[in-house]
Amino acid sequence: MSVAALRSEPQPAAVAPVARGASNVVTIARKPARRDSRIKQKIAAFFATVVPPLVVVAMMLLVWEFACSGPKSSLPAPTRIWAESQDLILQPFFVNGPQDVGLGWRVATSLERVVIGFGLASVVGVLLGALVGQSVWATRGLDPVFQVLRTVPPLAWLPISLAAFRDSAPSAIFVIFITAIWPVIINTAVGIRNIPQDYQNVAKVLRLNHIEYFWRIMIPSAAPYIFTGLRIGIGLSWLAIVAAEMLTGGVGIGFFIWDAWNSSKLSDIVVALIYIGVVGFVLDRLVALIGQIATRGTASG
Repeated sequence: MSVAALRSEPQPAAVAPVARGASNVVTIARKPARRDSRIKQKIAAFFATVVPPLVVVAMMLLVWEFACSGPKSSLPAPTRIWAESQDLILQPFFVNGPQDVGLGWRVATSLERVVIGFGLASVVGVLLGALVGQSVWATRGLDPVFQVLRTVPPLAWLPISLAAFRDSAPSAIFVIFITAIWPVIINTAVGIRNIPQDYQNVAKVLRLNHIEYFWRIMIPSAAPYIFTGLRIGIGLSWLAIVAAEMLTGGVGIGFFIWDAWNSSKLSDIVVALIYIGVVGFVLDRLVALIGQIATRGTASG
């Protein structure tokens, strides 16, 4: 082959660096594009989650305003509620006296009772549920009693608790306890019964005692069921404390609603109902979040 022919052929060694450089430029250009795409997806997901509830709430407020703005309406419209109860909305933590406090303090008082009662119900309910779930004799003896007691309305326990404790605060806590314990017991027992046989065989091979078996096998396996019962229990607890405080008095949110009714302050009642709904939603999501973390996403969200 002649020298001229060799010179006329393309040289791949000279082309290779150009190709690599172009590939690097394309890769660098793709990174901002992917980052922008992720940001757009997050923004779209945010709007898809937030905008629909806001639109629904706005429509409900408009319908409410038109339905209750007439002179013959017995219920207050949103604009009237804002005019009459603006201080309760904007200043939830004011203190003007022992009984004249903001809704924030009243909710805090009710939450304190709920935390105590629900905490006791959680501990006792898990222990009793574990006993019922793993023991046939305990199931036969206790399950019929639980099925009868859980059908008793929460407020029906209030006279018994007032007679036993002779004070409104522990009576309300007992009502919360007796209301929240049943879903915890039932769901825990179901979770214990559904423990796979392989886990039980491993426990026998490792020769775990009862305490080790409880903490290492039973609780992790039944955790999704337990947190389902806890979510139901926290909702029932919040319902029970509001109803109990209407009768026992005090500074709680329930007594505030009853006192506002006696004073014909319907706007204050509506504001209190919104507080109750928001706090109940936050409690439910908080228990659900703890369940998601504890069970690594296997609990119901």
